[in-house]
Amino acid sequence: MRLLIFGPPGVGKGTQAKLLSEEFGIPHISTGDTLRKAVSEGTELGKQAKAIMDSGRLVPDGIMIGIAREVLTAPATARGFILDGFPRTIAQAEALNEMFDQLGFTDVRVVVLEVNDDEIVRRLSSRYVCSTDGKIYNALIDKVTLSTPCPQCGGKLIQRDDDKESTIRERLRVYHSQTAPIIRYYSERGATIKVDGGRSVEEVNRQIRQQLGTVNA
Repeated sequence: MRLLIFGPPGVGKGTQAKLLSEEFGIPHISTGDTLRKAVSEGTELGKQAKAIMDSGRLVPDGIMIGIAREVLTAPATARGFILDGFPRTIAQAEALNEMFDQLGFTDVRVVVLEVNDDEIVRRLSSRYVCSTDGKIYNALIDKVTLSTPCPQCGGKLIQRDDDKESTIRERLRVYHSQTAPIIRYYSERGATIKVDGGRSVEEVNRQIRQQLGTVNA
């Protein structure tokens, strides 16, 4: 089972990837974590990436694909993987597909979690943080407001800039402009599974597994 997972910020990609990883016994791979690991371990590609990152430039596709190849051909991924956060451009998608062809990976599926923007804003903008102990609360679940003292320590609850509506909508704009073409690229090749990410965690997971053919309807 080899999966790529896409979806807007706040849709629950990490949650579903963790569940699928446990259910299928395959690793969840975040390319951001993988890049940092290659740099920290001082691999040849990691050294190249570090030099580029230190100069303030973006790591080029060739190095990212090389790092992805190292990880996706490691013994830990012999039974499959869930790739999160990559590819980020059409060029990367094309290079990744070429790599999959070379490696004989014919079972790659693309899971797309879909939720409308207003629901994403509602979810993410309800997150508050205690300014004293850093504990995170969800206004929808924990029934707190910005005027409510922290239930744990009585500290002041604040909303981080990343969780404000204007910031969230900008992140969504970037997602739609950069990721939509990649999803379309895979959809045209018949590889995508589209799931309503607005449902419960359990129902979203069931829908994914149902479309993958690993659970009965």
